[in-house]
Amino acid sequence: MSGPIIVIIFFCVVAIIIFCTYYFSAKNVIIRTLSKIPNKPASSLKTNELSKVSGKALHVKEPLIAPYSKRKCVFYQIVIQQKVSTGKSSHWKTIIDEERSQEFFIQTKHDFIIVSPKENPKNYKCHLVKDQSQNSGTFNDPTQKFIALLQHYHIDHTTLFGFNKRLRYKEGVIEIGEEVTVAGIAKWKTLSEPMPDYPYSKIATLESVDKQKIIITDLPEVRLKRP
Repeated sequence: MSGPIIVIIFFCVVAIIIFCTYYFSAKNVIIRTLSKIPNKPASSLKTNELSKVSGKALHVKEPLIAPYSKRKCVFYQIVIQQKVSTGKSSHWKTIIDEERSQEFFIQTKHDFIIVSPKENPKNYKCHLVKDQSQNSGTFNDPTQKFIALLQHYHIDHTTLFGFNKRLRYKEGVIEIGEEVTVAGIAKWKTLSEPMPDYPYSKIATLESVDKQKIIITDLPEVRLKRP
């Protein structure tokens, strides 16, 4: 096989790998999936129908607190990574990959929907915009706030010789009042107690059922105008 053909095959393989990595990324899979699900007002949701809703996220109980930014939220994802070397190459090793969620409301005008992502990730798919980041390195001292975060997770920010480790942090949250899009199987439940500003005795929920997982995201690309 001649040299030019080998080069062409090599670049074709690289191009296929890049395309597959992009096309099948969690973010793009969620965008494509949500684009196929119809959006309906909360009052029009039908029981056991796969539906999509966009609106403001509101807390049901005491909100979660994001580890670094300390924002009040109903969902957060964080990742802490360290750059490690193995011979002639190096890569980012994930040290902490933490995700926490709680039950929350979606408000669409005067309607409310309950979303109940269980702590088990098998029950939902989620992609949050990572809008907070920090990093440190040999000539890049970490801030005191970043050091405090690392200490909380029992991570030393320096090596045995006192040099800064190459560390990076990313955080995504669903803040209280943030616009989100959620898809799931619609159910209607009777309220045991009345809700303020909600005059109805039943409320819609979006749930995971069998193999259909709840999909949750704050990606602007899928955000819909609230009905």
